[in-house]
Amino acid sequence: MLACGVLPASAQASAPEQVCSLADERLDEVSGLAADGDNWYAVNDGGTSIEIFVLGKDCSVRGVIENPTDPYDVEDMALAQDGTLWLGDTGDNRKRRDTVALHAVSPDGSSTLYRLTYPDGAHDAEALLLDRSGTPYIITKNVLGNSVVYRPAGPLTSPGPTPLENVGSLAITTTDTPGGPVGPVGSMLVTGAASNADSTVFAVRTYTDAYLYPAPDGDVLAALRRSPVRVPLPDEQQGEAIAFDPDGSLVSVSEGVGSPVRIVRGAADLAATAGQNTESEEQAASPSAGDPAPASDEDSSGVPVLPGIAIAVGVAAVLVFGVGKLRRR
Repeated sequence: MLACGVLPASAQASAPEQVCSLADERLDEVSGLAADGDNWYAVNDGGTSIEIFVLGKDCSVRGVIENPTDPYDVEDMALAQDGTLWLGDTGDNRKRRDTVALHAVSPDGSSTLYRLTYPDGAHDAEALLLDRSGTPYIITKNVLGNSVVYRPAGPLTSPGPTPLENVGSLAITTTDTPGGPVGPVGSMLVTGAASNADSTVFAVRTYTDAYLYPAPDGDVLAALRRSPVRVPLPDEQQGEAIAFDPDGSLVSVSEGVGSPVRIVRGAADLAATAGQNTESEEQAASPSAGDPAPASDEDSSGVPVLPGIAIAVGVAAVLVFGVGKLRRR
């Protein structure tokens, strides 16, 4: 199994800049965000039908893309190259769903349902990535920081289910960035993901930080093997949504009415530069003929070493938080 790199402790990035606040009372549990340059798109993690809110850059609601399909627990959203909005209906706090789902929603409100099955039992997942070809990747939310990456094992079928395959793991360690609903353990919990306009940078976020992975070739798995740039997103009450504007700015928002929309300008360029430096270093360090071969992916678990007390406290906190955040229907 592919094991992705352990995340670094720090990185250089500008502080998030608040641009407006989500004052509309309907935007109370924003879990997914997308951007196309003219608008932001936001989706809540509750409700009994699909509702995607079209936002202006002043956070006002310009319109709502609606479909009567009743999702279970939408936790993320991704914008495809053709303008389709993909909803990651993958939330499962109690880990009891037989299937999870993706909803491909067109701007006119038409929607296609794709059910998916994990190869190894139920998981709670809040992050969805699309690569350049439109292949979806789902990243689980794990209290120990070892999130698993899945993608469809074959072409998507509607309604499915299409089996998923385990293609990697992402090891996340704690940071000192303040925020989130469960203390320091929240800095290990993956709550969202995004790709920039040309899929050369992928972002994975926790409650407190975003990690930007350079992907010059658009390959998600190759990107997740690289060392990312960490962008602190401090003091978000429950940060789950993240997106890239076409200019490469990183856009972030928390759940809760009145939550600020914040932008980290130049984030994609920062990651791309780091990726160029890393590529140069990797080429310089490439083994010569006769050198020992590098360890295989199977030799590295990617699981961080954490103090036992921190894990115990974190597990208790997440269990309490997870029960309280179960979907209300």
